[in-house]
Amino acid sequence: MDPSTFSENELKDMISDKVGPERVPRTIRLIVDTSDYFRVDYDDVVILGDRPYLIRQNEREGRFGIEEQQKFWVKRAIDLIDGSMKIIKLTFHERFTAKVGGLSFECYRSPDKEARILDLVRENPLFMHGISVRDAAGNLVRVIDYIRGKPLPEVVLGLGSDHQDYFYNYLPGVMDEFIELVEAIKFLHDHGEKHGDIRRDHIIKEIDSGCCKWIDFDFNYLHKESMAGYDLFGLGNIISYLVGRGDIISRDVRERDPKAYESLTSDDLNIIFNSRVVNLRKIYPYIPDDLNQVLLHFSSGAEVFYESTDEFLKDVRAARNNLR
Repeated sequence: MDPSTFSENELKDMISDKVGPERVPRTIRLIVDTSDYFRVDYDDVVILGDRPYLIRQNEREGRFGIEEQQKFWVKRAIDLIDGSMKIIKLTFHERFTAKVGGLSFECYRSPDKEARILDLVRENPLFMHGISVRDAAGNLVRVIDYIRGKPLPEVVLGLGSDHQDYFYNYLPGVMDEFIELVEAIKFLHDHGEKHGDIRRDHIIKEIDSGCCKWIDFDFNYLHKESMAGYDLFGLGNIISYLVGRGDIISRDVRERDPKAYESLTSDDLNIIFNSRVVNLRKIYPYIPDDLNQVLLHFSSGAEVFYESTDEFLKDVRAARNNLR
């Protein structure tokens, strides 16, 4: 790609048209090599695939209990050709070990995997969409369509006046949406791919369409017997959150409902996050047993785990059908 494709005056005119003449930088810094993503900063223009993008802020994300950490390799940007908002994900590699009970998963960030999935889900409305393009240095950059919406936790916490109201009047519809989202993950698994980082804040409910969409699938993990294993534990955390209308934390139960707290044992807690209760029937007795049994597959006391999305979907659909 040739940065001289656009003159400085042309770029200034584009920026003026998209963000206003008062926001045009005095000088334009063109970037075609994004290897050092810390150098890619506000008001820079990145050229990708002969298309200019005006960089705005870094994206932020909470992870592992640390809220609102900047993701310096993920930039919000404006496409200077059509004015659309984009999320630009620059090449960044990291590895970590995730432990689930007695199982360990070696996880790593893979731009190539995310690029493959973007191609795979191009026509699927339950995923974020975008393209992948290599910069002048060969780095694989993903240019993602910005989704106007709210993360799933914000949506769920806004439903119902209390848990009982939520459970009877809103949970059936929420479960229908969740089943569609699990079917989307099954679509990946059926094509030999994994999401790799299934979390509730990686589901965005789009404002315009009302559709829930999976985002951020650049994590991969090494698997042995079960390719779906780590993804399934992520789905288990999400369904526990949906049924509970939020995380049910054991210390909160102790303060709010001492009798229910006294009934809890370590087997009733989440196998990954040991402060979260997943045996929710002990907290909310009106939760049907078949739905609660799905949750117990993700408890510290579980003796059998789900091995496939097919198996998980079967039980979730059955439990949904028994909700009023």
